Amino acid sequence: MKKWLMLLLTVGLFMLLVACSDDDSSGNNDSDDNNDSEATETDDSEGASGSGDGVELDFWVFGSAGYDVLADEYMEENPNVIININEGEMEDVHNNLFTSISAGSGAPDISMIEVSNIAKFMEASDQFYNLYDYGAEDVKDKYLDWKWLQAESVDGSFQLGLPTDIGPTTMFYRTDVMEEAGFPTDPEELAAEIDTWDAYYDAAQKIYDKTGKPITDSPELMFNAIRDQQDQQYFNEDDELIMEDTVKEAYDFTTKMIEEGYVGQNSLWTPEWGSAMEDGSYATLIGAPAWMIANVKGNAPDSGGNWSLTTIPEGAGNWGGSFLTIPAESEHPQEAYDFIEWLVSPEIQLKSFHNNGLFPSAPEVYEDEEFLATTDDYFSGAETARIFAEAAESVQPVYMGVNYSIANDEIVTALTNVAVEGADPQDEWDAAISRIESQLERQ
Repeated sequence: MKKWLMLLLTVGLFMLLVACSDDDSSGNNDSDDNNDSEATETDDSEGASGSGDGVELDFWVFGSAGYDVLADEYMEENPNVIININEGEMEDVHNNLFTSISAGSGAPDISMIEVSNIAKFMEASDQFYNLYDYGAEDVKDKYLDWKWLQAESVDGSFQLGLPTDIGPTTMFYRTDVMEEAGFPTDPEELAAEIDTWDAYYDAAQKIYDKTGKPITDSPELMFNAIRDQQDQQYFNEDDELIMEDTVKEAYDFTTKMIEEGYVGQNSLWTPEWGSAMEDGSYATLIGAPAWMIANVKGNAPDSGGNWSLTTIPEGAGNWGGSFLTIPAESEHPQEAYDFIEWLVSPEIQLKSFHNNGLFPSAPEVYEDEEFLATTDDYFSGAETARIFAEAAESVQPVYMGVNYSIANDEIVTALTNVAVEGADPQDEWDAAISRIESQLERQ
């Protein structure tokens, strides 16, 4: 009997303790609910990685890309994403970005990087997110191979940025000068007649004899046009100088043309270079990329109908274009990636082309009938989109290297000395190589 009494007392005491515990839990329910609510509100305001909700993204841009308008469109579709655009000059953006990642603070969530600076930032790839970790592999096939490779590590394991626009090169020409020299002015007919660099040289002789004008006015552009067709230029992938075996032929061709009076003396971006577009003082703007259309129109507003364009002899190169990157300081890499993937998608690149003239790096756009039907009355009704698309698909991949600008600047100096001062081409080449090697030794 005593054992049963003790058992009943134990059970009763246990039930009393449980009831008290339930009362305490019930009394804390409101508090827990409030905590859950506060946690939810915090999540909504700060966002979780990959959610694309409730985050602010700082975006550094340069040029006239029109990304502010497109960012507004993205924010309308994704109301919990705020994109703050900071526009600056290209050089300033690159300098500020390099300073920020070097200091470990101050970098944005997203930054544009122009192709000539890609190798420099690739050396600091540990300060950027690898876009292959966020879905880049799934969109890789949407872009031109050579464009994609410009921002990929040599071993293919790291993707620094997603491709934006490109600058495939063509031949702009003055229809009035060509007609005076006895050449056809139709783009396809002229391209068939001047289809090699030897044919271009012959055309230069004929144009000079008939009109007294050079075939082109910029030594730098003449050299660039041939240089950019090469699959190797100043450096190999080990950053070894290889100019003697790659671009010397382009240099020799250019200096020969200069010495014979077929290439003018104007330096790029000078008032004289701009004025010559209006004056019609030469025949071709050789190696001109897609974005040069706006430059010609701006410098020669009264020359509409006297300009046209066609393919460049022996293929095409590329001049310009950018990538969108995500610095490692970003606290929202997935949201940043989602935005830039949308921004450079084929559909949005088509919008960028129509809105701001950015030539697409996604060949899917080249199949769009509206795109292919694009013509330009200023350029004598030429099918500009089709011509640039054909050029884009003939570009060869090329490794530029972190010291690209050092080599290129010295070659431009040599060409200028030959054109303006009548200096000996070989002496100038040798001096340029010496200056380049000296600078590389100090790197």
